[in-house]
Amino acid sequence: MPFDFVLPDLGEGITEGEIRKWLVKAGDTVEEHQTVLEVETDKAVVEVPSPKKGKVLKINKDIGEIAKVGEVLMTIAEVGEVVEEKPKEEERPKSVSVVGVLPEEEEEILATPAVRALAKELGIKLETVKGSGPGGSITKDDVIDASEKAKKAEDQYGAIERVPFRGLRRTIAKNLTLSQKTTAFVTGMDEADITELWNLREREKKSIMEKGIHLTFLPFFIKAVYHALAEHPLLNASVDEGKEEIIVKKYYNIGIAVDTPDGLMVPVIKDADKKTILELATEIQNLSQKARERKIKLEEMKGSTFTITNYGHFGGTFATPIINYPDVAILGTGKISEKPWVKNGQIVIRRILPLSLTFDHRVTDGVDSAKFLSKVINYLEDPALLFIESA
Repeated sequence: MPFDFVLPDLGEGITEGEIRKWLVKAGDTVEEHQTVLEVETDKAVVEVPSPKKGKVLKINKDIGEIAKVGEVLMTIAEVGEVVEEKPKEEERPKSVSVVGVLPEEEEEILATPAVRALAKELGIKLETVKGSGPGGSITKDDVIDASEKAKKAEDQYGAIERVPFRGLRRTIAKNLTLSQKTTAFVTGMDEADITELWNLREREKKSIMEKGIHLTFLPFFIKAVYHALAEHPLLNASVDEGKEEIIVKKYYNIGIAVDTPDGLMVPVIKDADKKTILELATEIQNLSQKARERKIKLEEMKGSTFTITNYGHFGGTFATPIINYPDVAILGTGKISEKPWVKNGQIVIRRILPLSLTFDHRVTDGVDSAKFLSKVINYLEDPALLFIESA
């Protein structure tokens, strides 16, 4: 019998995914374990392999559709299996209604799979498009023209543009909404004088660049956060809602927010406490590139215990960053700027870093979070402390 290939359990509580790309079509022969499609989950783009060898009889989900775990993605005929083909629509006998009148047939939409996929991606209903191709078939240009006209739509106040809520943007929206609904979030803010750290990086970055490593401040931020988390473990945790328990993590996996053309992604640096500054810099560089190219693996997006988002790279100062669920805290780092600063009773110009810490007030209190942020500042202001491991 033909085999119905369903969306498998992808782990990490993932219940659904958006069909991003089909790598096969009806009529193709596939091998066992051959990648047949890409699915966008709330973590990453996942390549899904075929569990069987055979011929693809039917694709059940179009590009842009949401498939839930357990739903049929495609139907495969096993090798050597003879499948009886259903008669074409025009060969089927037309039934007659009880009053002797032939029922009206729905008008057939003439469009290739590629055109249908494009229409799905752009949010265009093909039944609303007039085809200009042979026999009234709908072409890609027809779909693009319809999309452009839709963008020029108007409401009672003026021109509007409708953008499909799909892909990574849809995933980001779901995750942020979940975070806001499940946490009692509070944000504290402070500033750090990182002049010494700035000078250290300036001295070393050229020689490190010769090794092919781009040294940013993020590895130092990660080190400072790890040391502070070791002294304030409730910020390195998650909440088990069902059991009403706080799960304190004894490992340090730091998520790093990366801006990509499709939206924000959060790769995870595993066991950050066991890595040197240069090892962290190399891993950040590699994960960021894979995220921007959408080649990052699902396991590289899992398991964060705390997250850092560096919006200062784009000019921001203070913010109220949203917690990366299921973490209970996130640190936002703003734009480093030269400011007048009182040091040893004198006003001097220093390099100042704005910091914003959002935490789940259900798990810990303002006092603990303020102490944590102060500890991070201590490590950043005296970078030598970063290399003194906690006992």
